[in-house]
Amino acid sequence: MAKKTSPDASPVARFEQSLDELEQLVDRMEQGEMTLEESLSAYERGVGLYRQCQSALEQAEIRVRLLSDPQNPDSAEPFAPLPDGN
Repeated sequence: MAKKTSPDASPVARFEQSLDELEQLVDRMEQGEMTLEESLSAYERGVGLYRQCQSALEQAEIRVRLLSDPQNPDSAEPFAPLPDGN
């Protein structure tokens, strides 16, 4: 079961919990044993978790930019995408 975080924890602090829950949800959906209603509910939850993770990553990037150049955070270059690995 996923770790519990305090309700006032930042999105960055909740990132790992959300990602873990999303991975578990995808695993359950891939097994193909859910009803249509369960699948729809799982999909809706998954979209919400994905959005939470995306928001946390955006906030983490902002924090890194501020730490890199606190006097001029807008001068920071966007992070380069990771190689696809294919």
